[in-house]
Amino acid sequence: MKVMVVGSGGREHALVWKFYQSERADKIYAAPGNDGLTELAEPVDIDMTDTTGLAKFARKNEIDLTVVGPEEPLVAGIVNEFQASGLKIFGPTREAAMLEGSKVFAKQILNKYNIPTADFEVFTDPSKAISYLKNIEYPRVIKAEGLAGGQGTKIVTSRKEAIQAVNRIMEDRIFGDAGERIVIENFLTGQEVSIMALTDGEILLPLAASRDHKPVFDGDEGPNTAGMGAYSPVPYLSQAEEKEIYRQIMHPTLKALQAEEINYQGVLYAGLILTSSGPKVLEFNARFGDPESQAVLPRLKDDLLAVIDEIVEGRLERKKLFWCSESAVCVVLAAGGYPLTYEEGDEISGLEKINRYDNLLVFHAGTRKIGDKFVTSGGRVLNLTILADGLFSAINQVYEHVEEIDFRDMHYRSDIGRSAVQELDPKHYSP
Repeated sequence: MKVMVVGSGGREHALVWKFYQSERADKIYAAPGNDGLTELAEPVDIDMTDTTGLAKFARKNEIDLTVVGPEEPLVAGIVNEFQASGLKIFGPTREAAMLEGSKVFAKQILNKYNIPTADFEVFTDPSKAISYLKNIEYPRVIKAEGLAGGQGTKIVTSRKEAIQAVNRIMEDRIFGDAGERIVIENFLTGQEVSIMALTDGEILLPLAASRDHKPVFDGDEGPNTAGMGAYSPVPYLSQAEEKEIYRQIMHPTLKALQAEEINYQGVLYAGLILTSSGPKVLEFNARFGDPESQAVLPRLKDDLLAVIDEIVEGRLERKKLFWCSESAVCVVLAAGGYPLTYEEGDEISGLEKINRYDNLLVFHAGTRKIGDKFVTSGGRVLNLTILADGLFSAINQVYEHVEEIDFRDMHYRSDIGRSAVQELDPKHYSP
């Protein structure tokens, strides 16, 4: 079958890599893709938000299945466009994708159907929001309603900091129209975990749990990013806790959408926090996580393309997926200054050497090839993923390979997964 993956980052490289292993994949296209995946897929020079252009390409080239990576085309209605044209596509419709596209919508669903989350208030008027901030306790969490590239959430520890965040989001519009409305919610404490499941709208097929690291600096310091690294499985999440998450959150969310007459097909992703009173929802995403997918998909034994095809065809019957016992750790190598301002066009050295390691996967995100050299072309440049026996071993190995890559002002977090190792076995922790 002919498959098209929409998107251009490390997640899309990981999806292409996984689909390439399928006996069903005769030809893979990536729209627009990146120069790091051209050995596996043919790039398509169409912007991922050009839903009409992508649908025309799919019809002309007789694409059998399209899989959408990023949230932007989903919220823009790419699934609606494809379905109206009789084209097979994996992902939620525009209406269903609002679970990620509107934090207000997501919180209202959670509140209406009594699904555990932090208490919150919604504001459309910055002056009313600032007035509210004068009489509450801190810390609090302030979120831009719409899509903000993973950077629209601000944890504030004082009224002054909170007022500044409101003004930046609602008055200065640092996230554009995403800041028309904001959510101010209680700050929750606990361990975070990312839960993803494939769904046909009726059945939830769990993917392996993972843990993302959003702040740009070690120790969860600095501004939020789209993700600086991830690992899977999550050692502090027990099977009993995971079952409870599906009982309290994942299944009720799917049923809530059904009650709202919204058919949700694709990836249902809940970013959760494990509090002392149980798991609670921090956010929803309507697609594969990035960089969570770069840690989760390498552990999957099943043919992902076959599973997705079953979902789109409406014949999903399997109840579980199978996973290797090894741990996976993904570290994001970013351009200096990311997620704020950063330079592009810097030559990347070391790729030829690390491409020879059997258990190391290199997923390109923001790279471009000039001649026989790769240069940087984005904020998140490369994703390095290691599969190894145990989290401690995977962490040590991936950072050995990180040191073999270099480009000007390269930045990465040096603590991906280390807090989990420290908590489970302090003697294995090395700062």
